[in-house]
Amino acid sequence: MYDVVTFGEAMIRLSAPEHRRLENATKLDMEIGGGEYNVAVGCAHLGLKTAWVSRLVDNWTGWVIRNKGREHGVDMSNIEWAPFDGVGLERNGFYHMEVGVGPRASAVTYDRGHTAIMNIEPGVIDWKSVFEGSKWFHVSGITPALSDGAAATTLEALKAANDAGVTTSFDLNFRSKLWSSEKAQATTKQFMPFVKVLIGNEEDFEKVLGLKAEGTSDDFDALDPESYKSVATRAVEAYPNVTHVGTTLRVAKTGLLNDWRTLLYDGNEFYLSRIYENLELVDRVGGGDNFSAGVITSLIEGKDPQGVVDFAGAYSALAHTFPGDVNWATRSEAEGAMRGESARIKR
Repeated sequence: MYDVVTFGEAMIRLSAPEHRRLENATKLDMEIGGGEYNVAVGCAHLGLKTAWVSRLVDNWTGWVIRNKGREHGVDMSNIEWAPFDGVGLERNGFYHMEVGVGPRASAVTYDRGHTAIMNIEPGVIDWKSVFEGSKWFHVSGITPALSDGAAATTLEALKAANDAGVTTSFDLNFRSKLWSSEKAQATTKQFMPFVKVLIGNEEDFEKVLGLKAEGTSDDFDALDPESYKSVATRAVEAYPNVTHVGTTLRVAKTGLLNDWRTLLYDGNEFYLSRIYENLELVDRVGGGDNFSAGVITSLIEGKDPQGVVDFAGAYSALAHTFPGDVNWATRSEAEGAMRGESARIKR
């Protein structure tokens, strides 16, 4: 039925424009964002038939999330709707963003307590129907971090995808504001036998799987690709069902200037994209999600490993050039960035 199905939470994002603090902003920009939602949108923009599965409260915030997903070409028909109680005891989440500049880092604060998806339980979603005829299922570590019910539903979905012969990917996506490393490791171990493609950065692998890359700084602001290879190798040794491991490599020079590169391991060889040096950031949120979208799309389309990492690297690099979580880059722009085409104005 679908090329790609994703499952997770989406939130309304309120951002302070012009690099302002939230406390001194006179207006806020509204976008929609969420790890698995971003992946579904990215894959849809690249031409795949995608669906996003979640649970939302049936009020204006839920309608905005649904409508924006539809605008991007994502099937939003598999949402479980919770009735609005009139006072918000169950609600849809928000997050607030300050885009940093110079030595000031970007900052995110969440307002996502008591959200509808936190109350999801196994048996609510008809996964057999969702996965019938589908090719790929993607979820991240953010979803099971929301509640025990969301974690149990994540496991239910991964098992159902495996039973249906659907390829699965899992982005480790550790969020310290949602759960501890100890809880993340204990929970994620249940998912790993059902994961084919594993994605995460250096902090994710350490905090969620206990696999530390040598040479990593305390704030994870730089990483030698060579040292990361041992992490990927150990992941595949520990979980032989994993066929690919992918990661993004970021050096944050300033709040708006990063170096960016991506890596893919296919169980035999390591492949690196070109380095996008001094990448000028409009917004860094969603870079990893759009790497996932690039990897998923490329693997579905049968690209060779070098082609996968090159395209995913370019697509995710371009994601940094747009405000909000969503990547508006086209396939042709990503292919041009892969080739190192000039950024001169196109007329």
